[in-house]
Amino acid sequence: MSGMAQPASPLSVSSLAQLTLSLIAIVGLIFAISWALKRFRLAGPRGRGAIAVLDELTLSPRERILLIRVGEAQVLVGIAPGGMVGLTPLATPIVIDESSARPVFAERLRDFMKRPGAPQ
Repeated sequence: MSGMAQPASPLSVSSLAQLTLSLIAIVGLIFAISWALKRFRLAGPRGRGAIAVLDELTLSPRERILLIRVGEAQVLVGIAPGGMVGLTPLATPIVIDESSARPVFAERLRDFMKRPGAPQ
């Protein structure tokens, strides 16, 4: 019976190296998905309490305008690399249709794929 090979120890160097590389790959994947969700704003609606982002308009890659609800009031806010600027409080609140406010992931992905220069 001395001809039978012994199974590799779970604490061998190759097993630990494989485990370490697997963990690094998983953590890297989590960071990549998080970055993609932030970059392409796929994370969905933000805020359901007294303060919430109702809608946004992207002006450039680093500038956008947000419609924010604070209690019962609505405020337009401009966001740029230099900071955030309150543009104007709205006298008459804008009614947002919640069913069409945020497209589902499949629609956002389809729109992204239709952009010029998107991978085919």
